[in-house]
Amino acid sequence: MMLICGTVPIENLPLTLGEAKFEGESLSVNNFKIPCTQGTTAMTGAAFSVTDYLKLDPPQVLIVGDTGRGKGSNSLYEYLIQRLGVLLPDVLVLHYCLPNIALMRSLCESIRRSSKRPIMVADAGSMYGAKAAGLATEFDIFTPDPCEMGFLADPDASHPAYINKHLFEANANEGKVPELVATAYQLKSAPKLLLVKGAVDYIAREGKVIDTVSEPDIPELEAIGGTGDTITGMVSAFVYAGMKLHEAAKICATANRMAGKLAQAEVATKVWQLITQFPVVFEQMKIRG
Repeated sequence: MMLICGTVPIENLPLTLGEAKFEGESLSVNNFKIPCTQGTTAMTGAAFSVTDYLKLDPPQVLIVGDTGRGKGSNSLYEYLIQRLGVLLPDVLVLHYCLPNIALMRSLCESIRRSSKRPIMVADAGSMYGAKAAGLATEFDIFTPDPCEMGFLADPDASHPAYINKHLFEANANEGKVPELVATAYQLKSAPKLLLVKGAVDYIAREGKVIDTVSEPDIPELEAIGGTGDTITGMVSAFVYAGMKLHEAAKICATANRMAGKLAQAEVATKVWQLITQFPVVFEQMKIRG
């Protein structure tokens, strides 16, 4: 089972666990239809496109509303901490949640006690919480953008808003990414594999960039909300399918760009329109289960 966990900015959405299905402009989980815009819904829609293409079980989603107050995020973490030994996912994906260092530590402790360690993927707020708690090395994949890479490389910051000024400026120049990657690994603030998403996508392991993806070059994707989330969703699903981390990262960074090209992406393009292109892209790339 692949389990995707995250929040959406819907005030009254209760904590919900169920099978996800991508339905064009929306994501369906149990009896809820949630707009597929960005964040957790875009990531889940992309993951579903992979599992559906490969004829695998669709992702299970643990989702809850949180408009920034943290109540939903905390309830999600607490549910995972208590139920992880029953759920036993093969791949655990942690996404948009307000960072909570104490709960992240409790969750990782629950994972250590579990009879089955899942492959662990984190992005956005969950990635911030893992780094701030000193637990980055317990994860398999982080998918930061260059600004978030500066946060991972900052020894003191507990959130990207508080990174050192010189690191923040460095993130404006993607040429600094290899340097930030090396620093993050030295500080033990990076997982087994990093996929740094940007104008150039960097794949790094053990402190070194081992691959890059820059084609096709579709600059319009940078302005479309959710296009980084789709990469995270696809990577998680291909790893769930048994693909090696590095191979999944390279395929997904490329597929995202190809989907942008097929959709003739513009600034006004919606992320769900890109997701609908993924099956065509996978066929063009000759990806087989």
